[in-house]
Amino acid sequence: MTLLISSIAPALIIMFLIYKHDLDKEPIQMLVKAFFGGVLSIFIALAIALPLGLFESAFPSGFMQSFYSAFFGAAIPEEFAKWLIFYWLIKKAPHFDQYYDGILYAIFISMGFALVENIMYVMSGGLSVAISRAIFSVPGHMLFAIPMGYYLSISKFEEGKQASNHRILSLVLPMLLHGTFDFILMYADAKSQVNPSIAGLLMIVFVAFDIYMWRLGLKKIKRHISKDNSFVFKDSTTNENTID
Repeated sequence: MTLLISSIAPALIIMFLIYKHDLDKEPIQMLVKAFFGGVLSIFIALAIALPLGLFESAFPSGFMQSFYSAFFGAAIPEEFAKWLIFYWLIKKAPHFDQYYDGILYAIFISMGFALVENIMYVMSGGLSVAISRAIFSVPGHMLFAIPMGYYLSISKFEEGKQASNHRILSLVLPMLLHGTFDFILMYADAKSQVNPSIAGLLMIVFVAFDIYMWRLGLKKIKRHISKDNSFVFKDSTTNENTID
């Protein structure tokens, strides 16, 4: 029971904190739909990753194999699957009417994915795995989701080429962040079997990259909340003028 709670808790805490900052609360049924859409995205990701995994043996070296596994075995299939779910379930929903909503829904989708993935890893790896994944992996999925939701929100309120460019960014940037995150960890693990000093250096790089993702994510959250606040202020001013 302890392992199950420790595997579920990080995703639940993240969803609560992200939902708490939503100015105009989204319907619970939409958030549930996004969460279970994230669970469904696991099967889509597997359908993409399994065929790609057949080519992994073509890269025997530590660097290339880690790169291929990180990007083509994990980041690209997983982020593409989440992006598809967002586009299918959320993009045209009438409740998706504020900038922060894109980030909120993207994170709920990612937490559906991360919660199931976390249960599988923790149940087989134990409490130490639960702790490390609660600090890095589950928040990592949140940090990959923030730019996805951020740019999908922008594209929703734009038209033409700018909207297309932001849709591309909403897919490519999470893939790059996720792939880099996994690659550093995988390559550090491979190098630890040969050269512990290089593995230690890679872990320092990983921590620096994780800090970068946190700063980037928080900056984007604040920017969209600020936009929504300004719209609320304008609307309230207009209403006051109308009443007068």
